Amino acid sequence: MRKIIQVRVYMGDKYYVAECLDLPVVTRWKTLDEVVENIKEAIELHLEGEDLGELDIPRDFSILVSLEVPSYVKA
Repeated sequence: MRKIIQVRVYMGDKYYVAECLDLPVVTRWKTLDEVVENIKEAIELHLEGEDLGELDIPRDFSILVSLEVPSYVKA
């Protein structure tokens, strides 16, 4: 079973975009904190009422968020 649902976060034209790699869930928001909270809620809503065993997802799944940083950002 997959214990981790992967999410990619990147900066779109005006908003941060969170795109789930394992499920058909995408959202966007103005700040990183908001987009992360929003994608977690969207995943929960998407899975609500689904048979997680059929989807090969355990009830205690984790969400792994990968943040893409534009090349023009200097550390």
